Amino acid sequence: MAETTKRTILVTGGSGLVGKGIEKYVKETDKSNDVWVFMRSSDCDLKSKESTRNYFEKIRPTHVIHLAARVGGLFSNMKYKVEFFRENIDINDNVLACCKEFNIVKCVSCLSTCIFPDKTTYPIDETMIHNGPPHPSNEGYAYAKRMIDVLNRAYNEEYGCKFTSVIPTNIYGPHDNYHLTDGHVIPGLIHKTYLAMKNNQDLTIMGSGKPLRQFIYSYDLAKYFVWALNNYEEMSPLILSVGEEDEISIADVARLITEAMEFKGKLIFDTTKADGQFKKTASNLKLKSLVPDLTFTPIQQAIKESCQWFIDNYETARK
Repeated sequence: MAETTKRTILVTGGSGLVGKGIEKYVKETDKSNDVWVFMRSSDCDLKSKESTRNYFEKIRPTHVIHLAARVGGLFSNMKYKVEFFRENIDINDNVLACCKEFNIVKCVSCLSTCIFPDKTTYPIDETMIHNGPPHPSNEGYAYAKRMIDVLNRAYNEEYGCKFTSVIPTNIYGPHDNYHLTDGHVIPGLIHKTYLAMKNNQDLTIMGSGKPLRQFIYSYDLAKYFVWALNNYEEMSPLILSVGEEDEISIADVARLITEAMEFKGKLIFDTTKADGQFKKTASNLKLKSLVPDLTFTPIQQAIKESCQWFIDNYETARK
Protein backbone atom coordinates (compact mmCIF):
# COMPACT_ATOMS: atom_id res chain seq x y z
CA MET A 1 0.00 0.00 0.00
CA ALA A 2 1.45 3.34 -1.08
CA GLU A 3 0.12 5.62 1.67
CA THR A 4 1.06 5.14 5.34
CA THR A 5 -0.72 8.16 6.83
CA LYS A 6 -4.22 7.92 8.26
CA ARG A 7 -6.84 7.94 5.52
CA THR A 8 -10.47 9.03 5.48
CA ILE A 9 -12.26 6.83 2.97
CA LEU A 10 -15.67 7.98 1.77
CA VAL A 11 -17.92 5.27 0.33
CA THR A 12 -20.81 6.75 -1.64
CA GLY A 13 -23.83 4.47 -1.80
CA GLY A 14 -22.66 3.11 1.54
CA SER A 15 -26.00 1.61 2.56
CA GLY A 16 -26.46 -0.41 -0.65
CA LEU A 17 -25.54 -3.97 -1.52
CA VAL A 18 -21.82 -3.35 -2.22
CA GLY A 19 -21.43 -0.66 0.46
CA LYS A 20 -22.75 -3.02 3.14
CA GLY A 21 -20.42 -5.73 1.86
CA ILE A 22 -17.42 -3.40 2.15
CA GLU A 23 -18.54 -2.25 5.62
CA LYS A 24 -18.68 -5.86 6.84
CA TYR A 25 -15.32 -6.71 5.23
CA VAL A 26 -13.62 -3.65 6.72
CA LYS A 27 -15.01 -4.35 10.22
CA GLU A 28 -13.68 -7.89 10.07
CA THR A 29 -10.27 -7.28 8.48
CA ASP A 30 -9.10 -3.64 8.66
CA LYS A 31 -6.45 -3.22 11.37
CA SER A 32 -5.34 0.26 10.24
CA ASN A 33 -6.29 3.68 11.64
CA ASP A 34 -8.31 4.48 8.52
CA VAL A 35 -11.63 6.25 9.01
CA TRP A 36 -14.39 4.74 6.84
CA VAL A 37 -17.46 6.89 6.11
CA PHE A 38 -20.40 5.02 4.57
CA MET A 39 -22.61 7.67 3.03
CA ARG A 40 -26.34 7.01 2.71
CA SER A 41 -28.63 8.76 0.21
CA SER A 42 -30.28 10.54 3.17
CA ASP A 43 -26.88 12.10 4.07
CA CYS A 44 -26.41 13.86 0.75
CA ASP A 45 -28.16 14.29 -2.58
CA LEU A 46 -25.38 13.51 -5.04
CA LYS A 47 -27.55 14.73 -7.93
CA SER A 48 -27.06 18.22 -6.48
CA LYS A 49 -23.69 19.91 -6.99
CA GLU A 50 -24.14 22.05 -3.89
CA SER A 51 -25.19 19.16 -1.66
CA THR A 52 -22.25 17.04 -2.87
CA ARG A 53 -19.75 19.84 -2.31
CA ASN A 54 -21.09 20.56 1.19
CA TYR A 55 -20.75 16.91 2.11
CA PHE A 56 -17.15 16.70 0.85
CA GLU A 57 -16.41 19.90 2.79
CA LYS A 58 -17.79 18.30 5.95
CA ILE A 59 -16.13 14.85 5.60
CA ARG A 60 -12.85 15.94 3.96
CA PRO A 61 -12.10 12.48 2.53
CA THR A 62 -8.65 11.51 1.31
CA HIS A 63 -9.95 8.54 -0.73
CA VAL A 64 -13.30 7.75 -2.36
CA ILE A 65 -15.00 4.52 -3.32
CA HIS A 66 -17.83 5.67 -5.58
CA LEU A 67 -20.74 3.20 -5.60
CA ALA A 68 -23.78 5.51 -5.61
CA ALA A 69 -26.00 5.23 -8.67
CA ARG A 70 -29.57 4.98 -9.77
CA VAL A 71 -29.86 1.24 -10.45
CA GLY A 72 -32.60 -1.21 -11.35
CA GLY A 73 -33.42 -4.45 -13.10
CA LEU A 74 -34.11 -5.09 -16.77
CA PHE A 75 -37.72 -3.83 -16.86
CA SER A 76 -36.95 -0.69 -14.87
CA ASN A 77 -34.02 0.10 -17.21
CA MET A 78 -36.24 -0.37 -20.25
CA LYS A 79 -38.94 1.94 -18.89
CA TYR A 80 -36.88 4.84 -17.48
CA LYS A 81 -33.94 5.34 -19.87
CA VAL A 82 -33.98 9.14 -19.57
CA GLU A 83 -33.95 9.08 -15.75
CA PHE A 84 -31.23 6.41 -15.59
CA PHE A 85 -29.05 8.44 -17.93
CA ARG A 86 -29.57 11.92 -16.46
CA GLU A 87 -29.44 11.00 -12.77
CA ASN A 88 -26.29 8.90 -13.14
CA ILE A 89 -24.57 11.55 -15.27
CA ASP A 90 -25.30 14.14 -12.54
CA ILE A 91 -24.13 11.87 -9.70
CA ASN A 92 -20.88 10.89 -11.41
CA ASP A 93 -20.06 14.41 -12.58
CA ASN A 94 -20.61 15.88 -9.10
CA VAL A 95 -18.61 13.19 -7.28
CA LEU A 96 -15.60 13.32 -9.62
CA ALA A 97 -15.61 17.14 -9.72
CA CYS A 98 -15.47 17.20 -5.90
CA CYS A 99 -12.75 14.54 -5.87
CA LYS A 100 -10.67 16.86 -8.05
CA GLU A 101 -11.54 20.01 -6.06
CA PHE A 102 -10.75 18.41 -2.69
CA ASN A 103 -7.50 16.80 -3.95
CA ILE A 104 -8.57 13.22 -3.33
CA VAL A 105 -5.56 10.88 -3.40
CA LYS A 106 -7.52 8.19 -5.22
CA CYS A 107 -11.08 7.50 -6.38
CA VAL A 108 -12.27 4.04 -7.43
CA SER A 109 -15.68 4.07 -9.14
CA CYS A 110 -18.00 1.14 -9.78
CA LEU A 111 -19.00 0.40 -13.38
CA SER A 112 -21.08 -2.51 -14.72
CA THR A 113 -20.70 -5.20 -17.39
CA CYS A 114 -23.83 -3.82 -19.08
CA ILE A 115 -21.62 -1.00 -20.44
CA PHE A 116 -19.95 -3.40 -22.88
CA PRO A 117 -21.05 -3.53 -26.54
CA ASP A 118 -24.10 -5.67 -27.29
CA LYS A 119 -22.56 -7.05 -30.48
CA THR A 120 -19.13 -8.32 -29.49
CA THR A 121 -16.89 -11.34 -29.21
CA TYR A 122 -16.57 -13.30 -25.97
CA PRO A 123 -15.12 -13.21 -23.46
CA ILE A 124 -15.25 -9.43 -23.11
CA ASP A 125 -12.25 -7.74 -21.52
CA GLU A 126 -11.24 -4.29 -20.29
CA THR A 127 -10.10 -3.09 -23.74
CA MET A 128 -13.54 -3.49 -25.37
CA ILE A 129 -15.77 -1.06 -23.44
CA HIS A 130 -16.17 1.55 -26.20
CA ASN A 131 -16.15 -0.80 -29.21
CA GLY A 132 -19.87 -0.42 -30.01
CA PRO A 133 -23.26 0.48 -28.53
CA PRO A 134 -24.51 -1.33 -25.42
CA HIS A 135 -27.67 -3.46 -25.41
CA PRO A 136 -30.67 -1.18 -26.16
CA SER A 137 -32.56 -2.43 -23.08
CA ASN A 138 -30.32 -0.44 -20.70
CA GLU A 139 -28.55 2.09 -22.88
CA GLY A 140 -29.47 5.04 -20.64
CA TYR A 141 -27.71 3.54 -17.63
CA ALA A 142 -24.89 1.98 -19.68
CA TYR A 143 -23.84 5.17 -21.48
CA ALA A 144 -23.90 7.15 -18.21
CA LYS A 145 -21.62 4.53 -16.62
CA ARG A 146 -19.27 4.53 -19.63
CA MET A 147 -18.75 8.24 -19.14
CA ILE A 148 -17.04 7.56 -15.79
CA ASP A 149 -14.24 5.86 -17.74
CA VAL A 150 -14.06 8.82 -20.14
CA LEU A 151 -13.95 11.31 -17.24
CA ASN A 152 -11.36 9.28 -15.32
CA ARG A 153 -8.95 9.44 -18.26
CA ALA A 154 -9.70 13.12 -18.91
CA TYR A 155 -9.12 14.11 -15.26
CA ASN A 156 -5.88 12.13 -15.23
CA GLU A 157 -4.56 13.65 -18.47
CA GLU A 158 -5.58 17.23 -17.65
CA TYR A 159 -5.11 17.39 -13.86
CA GLY A 160 -3.10 14.27 -12.90
CA CYS A 161 -5.99 12.89 -10.81
CA LYS A 162 -5.74 9.24 -9.78
CA PHE A 163 -9.25 8.19 -10.75
CA THR A 164 -9.91 4.59 -11.79
CA SER A 165 -12.79 2.10 -11.88
CA VAL A 166 -13.71 -1.53 -11.49
CA ILE A 167 -16.32 -3.51 -13.41
CA PRO A 168 -18.10 -6.17 -11.36
CA THR A 169 -20.25 -8.79 -13.02
CA ASN A 170 -23.77 -9.39 -11.57
CA ILE A 171 -23.64 -8.76 -7.82
CA TYR A 172 -25.85 -10.39 -5.19
CA GLY A 173 -25.90 -10.84 -1.43
CA PRO A 174 -27.40 -9.48 1.82
CA HIS A 175 -28.82 -5.90 1.81
CA ASP A 176 -29.81 -6.13 -1.86
CA ASN A 177 -32.91 -4.49 -3.35
CA TYR A 178 -35.58 -7.22 -3.35
CA HIS A 179 -38.20 -5.22 -5.27
CA LEU A 180 -40.19 -7.58 -7.49
CA THR A 181 -39.87 -5.51 -10.67
CA ASP A 182 -37.05 -3.01 -10.04
CA GLY A 183 -34.61 -5.43 -8.39
CA HIS A 184 -31.97 -7.55 -10.12
CA VAL A 185 -32.49 -11.20 -10.93
CA ILE A 186 -31.27 -13.02 -7.77
CA PRO A 187 -32.94 -10.78 -5.15
CA GLY A 188 -36.10 -10.65 -7.28
CA LEU A 189 -36.21 -14.45 -7.46
CA ILE A 190 -35.54 -14.80 -3.72
CA HIS A 191 -38.48 -12.51 -2.95
CA LYS A 192 -40.73 -14.25 -5.51
CA THR A 193 -39.87 -17.67 -4.08
CA TYR A 194 -40.59 -16.43 -0.55
CA LEU A 195 -44.04 -15.17 -1.62
CA ALA A 196 -44.82 -18.31 -3.64
CA MET A 197 -44.08 -20.43 -0.56
CA LYS A 198 -46.11 -18.14 1.69
CA ASN A 199 -49.11 -18.25 -0.68
CA ASN A 200 -48.66 -21.92 -1.62
CA GLN A 201 -48.29 -21.07 -5.34
CA ASP A 202 -46.03 -22.11 -8.21
CA LEU A 203 -43.06 -19.87 -9.07
CA THR A 204 -43.31 -17.90 -12.33
CA ILE A 205 -40.00 -16.65 -13.75
CA MET A 206 -39.89 -13.88 -16.37
CA GLY A 207 -38.34 -15.10 -19.62
CA SER A 208 -36.98 -18.44 -20.77
CA GLY A 209 -34.37 -18.87 -18.03
CA LYS A 210 -31.74 -19.52 -20.72
CA PRO A 211 -29.60 -16.34 -20.48
CA LEU A 212 -26.17 -16.86 -18.89
CA ARG A 213 -24.55 -14.69 -16.24
CA GLN A 214 -21.48 -14.54 -14.01
CA PHE A 215 -22.51 -13.70 -10.46
CA ILE A 216 -20.22 -12.31 -7.77
CA TYR A 217 -21.12 -12.46 -4.07
CA SER A 218 -21.11 -9.01 -2.45
CA TYR A 219 -18.66 -10.11 0.29
CA ASP A 220 -16.19 -11.39 -2.32
CA LEU A 221 -16.57 -8.18 -4.31
CA ALA A 222 -15.91 -6.14 -1.15
CA LYS A 223 -12.56 -7.86 -0.65
CA TYR A 224 -11.40 -7.11 -4.21
CA PHE A 225 -12.79 -3.56 -4.14
CA VAL A 226 -10.66 -2.77 -1.08
CA TRP A 227 -7.72 -4.52 -2.75
CA ALA A 228 -8.19 -2.23 -5.79
CA LEU A 229 -8.26 0.88 -3.60
CA ASN A 230 -4.99 -0.17 -1.98
CA ASN A 231 -3.15 -1.77 -4.88
CA TYR A 232 -4.57 -1.11 -8.35
CA GLU A 233 -2.58 1.71 -9.94
CA GLU A 234 -3.85 1.80 -13.55
CA MET A 235 -6.40 4.29 -14.86
CA SER A 236 -8.05 1.73 -17.13
CA PRO A 237 -10.96 -0.24 -15.61
CA LEU A 238 -10.48 -3.66 -14.01
CA ILE A 239 -13.08 -6.44 -14.30
CA LEU A 240 -13.91 -8.04 -10.93
CA SER A 241 -15.50 -11.38 -11.71
CA VAL A 242 -15.59 -15.10 -11.22
CA GLY A 243 -14.13 -17.08 -14.12
CA GLU A 244 -15.80 -17.84 -17.45
CA GLU A 245 -16.26 -21.43 -16.27
CA ASP A 246 -18.55 -20.17 -13.47
CA GLU A 247 -21.15 -18.73 -15.86
CA ILE A 248 -24.62 -20.03 -14.96
CA SER A 249 -28.11 -19.85 -16.51
CA ILE A 250 -30.97 -17.95 -14.87
CA ALA A 251 -32.89 -21.24 -14.73
CA ASP A 252 -30.08 -22.89 -12.73
CA VAL A 253 -29.91 -19.89 -10.40
CA ALA A 254 -33.66 -20.21 -9.83
CA ARG A 255 -33.16 -23.88 -8.96
CA LEU A 256 -30.38 -23.06 -6.49
CA ILE A 257 -32.67 -20.50 -4.81
CA THR A 258 -35.63 -22.90 -4.61
CA GLU A 259 -33.36 -25.61 -3.19
CA ALA A 260 -31.90 -23.24 -0.60
CA MET A 261 -35.40 -22.13 0.47
CA GLU A 262 -36.83 -25.67 0.23
CA PHE A 263 -39.53 -24.59 -2.20
CA LYS A 264 -41.60 -27.58 -3.32
CA GLY A 265 -43.78 -26.00 -6.02
CA LYS A 266 -43.35 -25.88 -9.81
CA LEU A 267 -41.08 -23.50 -11.75
CA ILE A 268 -42.88 -21.87 -14.70
CA PHE A 269 -40.91 -19.87 -17.29
CA ASP A 270 -42.99 -17.07 -18.86
CA THR A 271 -41.48 -16.92 -22.35
CA THR A 272 -43.74 -13.99 -23.33
CA LYS A 273 -41.43 -11.77 -21.23
CA ALA A 274 -38.10 -10.33 -22.44
CA ASP A 275 -34.87 -12.19 -21.70
CA GLY A 276 -32.58 -9.17 -22.12
CA GLN A 277 -29.02 -9.81 -23.26
CA PHE A 278 -28.37 -13.56 -23.71
CA LYS A 279 -24.82 -13.50 -22.34
CA LYS A 280 -22.07 -11.06 -21.43
CA THR A 281 -19.22 -13.41 -20.55
CA ALA A 282 -16.37 -11.44 -18.99
CA SER A 283 -12.71 -12.38 -18.69
CA ASN A 284 -11.08 -12.12 -15.27
CA LEU A 285 -7.58 -12.87 -16.62
CA LYS A 286 -6.29 -9.37 -15.79
CA LEU A 287 -7.51 -9.69 -12.18
CA LYS A 288 -5.98 -13.19 -11.92
CA SER A 289 -2.65 -11.85 -13.15
CA LEU A 290 -2.70 -9.23 -10.38
CA VAL A 291 -4.16 -11.45 -7.62
CA PRO A 292 -2.80 -14.96 -8.26
CA ASP A 293 -4.54 -16.48 -5.20
CA LEU A 294 -8.01 -15.40 -6.37
CA THR A 295 -10.81 -17.18 -4.47
CA PHE A 296 -14.61 -16.87 -4.46
CA THR A 297 -17.39 -18.21 -2.26
CA PRO A 298 -19.13 -21.16 -4.00
CA ILE A 299 -22.43 -19.90 -5.49
CA GLN A 300 -24.49 -22.59 -3.74
CA GLN A 301 -23.21 -21.45 -0.32
CA ALA A 302 -23.51 -17.74 -1.15
CA ILE A 303 -27.08 -18.09 -2.44
CA LYS A 304 -28.04 -20.04 0.69
CA GLU A 305 -26.61 -17.24 2.87
CA SER A 306 -28.40 -14.59 0.77
CA CYS A 307 -31.74 -16.40 1.03
CA GLN A 308 -31.34 -16.82 4.79
CA TRP A 309 -30.52 -13.11 5.20
CA PHE A 310 -33.73 -12.16 3.35
CA ILE A 311 -35.84 -14.52 5.46
CA ASP A 312 -34.27 -13.21 8.69
CA ASN A 313 -34.65 -9.56 7.63
CA TYR A 314 -37.91 -9.73 5.65
CA GLU A 315 -39.61 -6.88 7.51
CA THR A 316 -36.79 -4.36 7.00
CA ALA A 317 -35.26 -5.50 3.67
CA ARG A 318 -35.59 -3.12 0.71
CA LYS A 319 -38.53 -4.34 -1.33
